Amino acid sequence: MSELRTRRQWICGAAQLAGAGVLGSVVGRGTDAPAAPVAVARCRTYSSPELLAALNRMFDQIGGLGRIVRGKTVGVKINLTGAQHYRLGHVPQSETHFTHPQVIGAAVHLMGRAGARRIRVLESPWSTADPLEEFMLQVSWEPRDILGAAPNVEFENTNYLGQARKYSRVLVPHGGYIFPGFDLNHSYTDCDAFVSMTKLKEHGVTGVTLSLKNCFGITPATIYGTGAGEDEPTELPRGGRTIIHSGARQPSRSAPQEQDLTTPRQAGYRIPRVVVDLVSVRPVDLAIVDGVKTMTGGEGPWGRGEKSAVSPGVLVAGTNPVNTDAVCMALMGYDPMAVRGTPPFETCDSTLALAEAAGIGTRDLRRIDVAGGPIREPAFDFAALRRQRRNVSAKG
Repeated sequence: MSELRTRRQWICGAAQLAGAGVLGSVVGRGTDAPAAPVAVARCRTYSSPELLAALNRMFDQIGGLGRIVRGKTVGVKINLTGAQHYRLGHVPQSETHFTHPQVIGAAVHLMGRAGARRIRVLESPWSTADPLEEFMLQVSWEPRDILGAAPNVEFENTNYLGQARKYSRVLVPHGGYIFPGFDLNHSYTDCDAFVSMTKLKEHGVTGVTLSLKNCFGITPATIYGTGAGEDEPTELPRGGRTIIHSGARQPSRSAPQEQDLTTPRQAGYRIPRVVVDLVSVRPVDLAIVDGVKTMTGGEGPWGRGEKSAVSPGVLVAGTNPVNTDAVCMALMGYDPMAVRGTPPFETCDSTLALAEAAGIGTRDLRRIDVAGGPIREPAFDFAALRRQRRNVSAKG
């Protein structure tokens, strides 16, 4: 039986969390949520030999890439959050808030070498139906470097209907925290294996954004965006996913609607739960987190607060997204067992805790085999910088 179907079975028995807190009255499978090995590698640069060797070694440490991708159509969700012109000073977006193209290309190459039949690189770029190639060209990437990294590589913009005739309806096995199901671009159901490939970052609403939160971007803005049609999806995407953030209105009526309109209309409550619902309908078979170079203070160069480009020099990979994100949090100086009201979840619920309670995976580092031994110190102490920023803000 495939790992995808096994995870669906894990999820089916999970119950919902009660109330606005993270762990109200839980009757679920959090206590026996799965644990799988997670690999961590030091990687100081995006140079091809170092990067390729690090990824290859990590994939071997988590059981081999072939068992995940061989003979399969692989969907690879990358992270290109924000508009093309958003930059942190003069630093390239790929060194702050985008998945680096060298990481994408190296991983795609190794998937092809491991026997992937077809590889689709997927993303829902901000408010556009332009091809992903066009978006990449506008941020000074060379799409052909990724397309040529392995046989049968293609791109698809999943922010709208794309190359299909209709959206794919997927239902949440455990019933859903917020939505009972979603209408998605076909690429997320047409793939046999799904990869979440993202950046090691903090987030202004959800505290951190890692392999789980990356899946928030699989929702098409034609249905879940600011300009989505009331009855039917719009032809083209317009705006961001404020429908999910605020709950001020429902998605297009053609798609599944919220189950309970009395739940809090607060992004810190809603987004973590929607992310878990999305990962439940489209389980992650491989999580890859790029922490070679990234940024502090948020998920992108927008919004309030001090932000800076940093170089943790680390890569993380695992077959379970909750386990992988737990290790990432530790590498950032955060406690993956943290709950609402504690850093980095001061004003939001923990996506990891919600996913654990839904039976997707454990966030308890004691149960996770980290290749190379336990994490003794952060790769870069995001938590310390967060405390400094808050102390300065309090004094001001």
